[in-house]
Amino acid sequence: MQNLSEQEIVRRQKLDEIKKICNPYPSKFETTHTIKEARELSDGTQDVRIAGRMMFARKMGKLSFVRIRDIESSIQLKLEVDVIGEEQYDFFKKLIDTGDFIGAIGEIITTQTGEKSLSVKELVFLGKALRPLPEKFHGLTDTEIKYRERYVDLIMNEDSRELFLGRSKFYYFLRNFMNDNKFLEVETPIIQTAVSGASAKPFFTHHNALDLDCNLRIAPECYLKECNAAGFERVYEVAKCFRNEGMDPQHLQEFTQIEWYASYWDFEDNIEFFQKFMKETAMYLKGTTQITIGDKTIDLATPYKRINYVEELTKELGFDFINIEDPEVLRSKIIESSKFSASDLAECNSVAQLIDFCYKRLIRANIFEPTIMYNYPAVLKPLARRNDEDNKVVDVFQVIIAGAEICNAYSELVNPKIQRENFEEQLKQKAQGDDETMDLDEGYLSAMEQGMPPISGLGVGIDRLMMLLYNAQSVRDVVLFPIMRPENNTSEN
Repeated sequence: MQNLSEQEIVRRQKLDEIKKICNPYPSKFETTHTIKEARELSDGTQDVRIAGRMMFARKMGKLSFVRIRDIESSIQLKLEVDVIGEEQYDFFKKLIDTGDFIGAIGEIITTQTGEKSLSVKELVFLGKALRPLPEKFHGLTDTEIKYRERYVDLIMNEDSRELFLGRSKFYYFLRNFMNDNKFLEVETPIIQTAVSGASAKPFFTHHNALDLDCNLRIAPECYLKECNAAGFERVYEVAKCFRNEGMDPQHLQEFTQIEWYASYWDFEDNIEFFQKFMKETAMYLKGTTQITIGDKTIDLATPYKRINYVEELTKELGFDFINIEDPEVLRSKIIESSKFSASDLAECNSVAQLIDFCYKRLIRANIFEPTIMYNYPAVLKPLARRNDEDNKVVDVFQVIIAGAEICNAYSELVNPKIQRENFEEQLKQKAQGDDETMDLDEGYLSAMEQGMPPISGLGVGIDRLMMLLYNAQSVRDVVLFPIMRPENNTSEN
């Protein structure tokens, strides 16, 4: 049985009273304007019909003021008993609470205090809130509520409204930007039969109708490059991806990214295109290319610094790591360098994992300004094109800002012989205990053997991009409904 507060009991009693007068949950209400649009109307505009949630009410004898809001804006309503009549005014004063939805019909005015308002001629009840609104959000407990009850967060928190409105507007911008640059949007499978497209631990599932073990997509990469092989010169996808890995302020198991692939480009073309994308995204959403991260400011319009991955990590470790193929030899050398202990490296089972571990802690963590990391070890990127001058490295770049990877981009590997060798090497790493390796994807190899043009592709996580643009501290702050452990989660023996 529900444990109701005194306010919740009173609201349910009011609901019973409302039922005697009107339907408390009507099917619709015709509006002429959104609240934002109504605020732009000239004084004297008649028969304006708006609706929203009542956030505040100052109920007085014959004159009351109310504030209603929707996701984008709010407006003041002026209610006078002589205008709406005693019956409606009495209904408003006795039965309508903050949190309720109301519709209002009237004339746009500006009050003596300079407040754009609607002078109400008719009030329509649109929905009862059985729970009162919280007074404010603060502290750890409320942060938890914010994620579990995002609808309450959006009602009460202006910053959250701005962020999630911005995220919605981003998708509109994104599609226009990509279309203007001659990219075509496509869709690829979420349920797949081979783990490929990125180095990550997948989620597995079972397809009952086909009696087939499958995995959820970790990246759309291979299918998108099959589109390039088919003749789509420029393609992109806004893709839900799933990686069964740890949770921290930068990672969730379910996330959204955009990946795009352009035939006849190399990664230098993508560097130029990505900087244009970042600059125009910031201008569209924020009105400036200067963004705040913590208490510092960076400018996304300035040229990005460049760092050579292999050279920088060699300098940090103090030895040439790029030619070491045995993970135990590399582990010993790293420990000898005194950079990390054996316990630090305990969960790194392959050469790729050891290199990546060192890079993230010795280099990436110390980067703040927008920086292009390039010249990656080939062992880290089995789908990337080997450099023409040194086949131990690949033509790859990532943009790092404030210690976070914002994008990952390649000149793509299109040689089927080398790709097969790379997949086979991935199987060896899997046998060494690396559970983030790819499968040997015969379907993708078949497409490659059919012939692929030169390609460069790029992926950028939309969740992390929103964190960057809106100065969010956790990825959960930018995801409307992040997965949470159920409250009072208990198991029966």
